[in-house]
Amino acid sequence: METESLSKLNQLHPLIRQSAIDAYNEAVKNTPIGVHPYITETYRSFAESDKLYAQGRTEPGEIVTNSKAGQSYHNFGLALDFVLLVNGKEDWEVNKDWMTVVNTFKKYGFTWGGDFANFKDYPHLEKKLGYNWRQLLAMYQVPNNFIAGTQYLKLNDQNTA
Repeated sequence: METESLSKLNQLHPLIRQSAIDAYNEAVKNTPIGVHPYITETYRSFAESDKLYAQGRTEPGEIVTNSKAGQSYHNFGLALDFVLLVNGKEDWEVNKDWMTVVNTFKKYGFTWGGDFANFKDYPHLEKKLGYNWRQLLAMYQVPNNFIAGTQYLKLNDQNTA
């Protein structure tokens, strides 16, 4: 596993971290030589989310998210974004190789942003563990509701599948 993707996957919530690493390793094996999934983002702070939300609204650029701070599963370490590197160059085309990565992560219980009804987010994968963002945000606002020494909420793995 290349070190940048592994470093980013290690920023995920402990309850989904290993399944994401396992899915990633399998996706790497399942993609052809010269095609490599690369993790572009996992955990995102509230400030980073607000900055990204402003893009295309109050700041220059295209709109890339409909999630304000606290509304993104990235804020809780429960989401990741990826791109394919094809012969070392980023390729954002949703093709057979892209879907190989998506379907591998789905096998490990992740939901794909390309399946979202209103805003297609093709690089996005998330594992909600049975929580919606409103529940996570409410839990975030409770003092001492974090795993000691981390920014991760104390969560129960509600996903029994």
